[in-house]
Amino acid sequence: MITFTVLAVLLTFASMTRAAHAPVGLGTADTFAVLGGATVTNTGPTVISGDLGVSPGSAVTGFPPGLVNNGSIHAANAVATQAQSDLTTAYNDAAGRTCTSDLTGIDLGTQTLTDGTYCFSSSAQLTGTLTLDGQDNPNAVFIFQIGSTLATASASTVSLINGAQACNVYWQVGSSAVLGTTTTFRGSILALTSISLNTGATIVEGRALARNGAVTLDTNTITRDTCRTAAPAPTAAPTTAPTATPAPVTAVPNTGVAETIDAGGDKLILVGIAAGLVGLFALSLLRRQFVRGA
Repeated sequence: MITFTVLAVLLTFASMTRAAHAPVGLGTADTFAVLGGATVTNTGPTVISGDLGVSPGSAVTGFPPGLVNNGSIHAANAVATQAQSDLTTAYNDAAGRTCTSDLTGIDLGTQTLTDGTYCFSSSAQLTGTLTLDGQDNPNAVFIFQIGSTLATASASTVSLINGAQACNVYWQVGSSAVLGTTTTFRGSILALTSISLNTGATIVEGRALARNGAVTLDTNTITRDTCRTAAPAPTAAPTTAPTATPAPVTAVPNTGVAETIDAGGDKLILVGIAAGLVGLFALSLLRRQFVRGA
């Protein structure tokens, strides 16, 4: 009993530990794939899935040829203003998290990281592939606190494995972020100043959110992420007590005993009648002889 109690306590503690690292709330900025502070400019057939906005600036250029799918363009309106306010709150939240690991001076390429807050006192560089491992926990959170700039080399990749979700990946950048050509990126970039995506760079799941400066695009694809929910457990079929099936009535085979008894009874009756007749006949003969002798 003591063993089971200790095991239960340990499992509860482990569960609480895994759930303790909270995600960064984006508020109304969550619906935006791109949000600029001064301007949003685009060259080429960029495709944005989600809202696109700018505030307090009002300039949005390059749409078309750029396209906005599953969202709207909000230029210096109330929606963009509120999103910028919520972005500021989210930025400060991410910047205020306690570091679990200091990666200053370490290239993120070839690194495999688990749930945590990773800090860079100045710039951060990604050359190659960064792997974020959820360790089978869909709620694993990855926060990168970057003191100044974030830069990725051409063809760099942010990869997610073992249940990690882009909706729980946040890049808090102290100045500006630049994604190199054909970079495949995941997570929400929360930059104080500006964000630039070079030709062909893709944010497969995430956002480019700049507080004060411009977001500059060039033939890019940016798709706003959404968290996947765990598949619901299958509903157990209702347990209905089975209806009792009456036991089959089994005919008892006829052994012939009753028939034998009946047959025997008939014979006894016949024998009795015959004996009675014979007795009467004998008495009649004796009576005649007695009369003659008298």
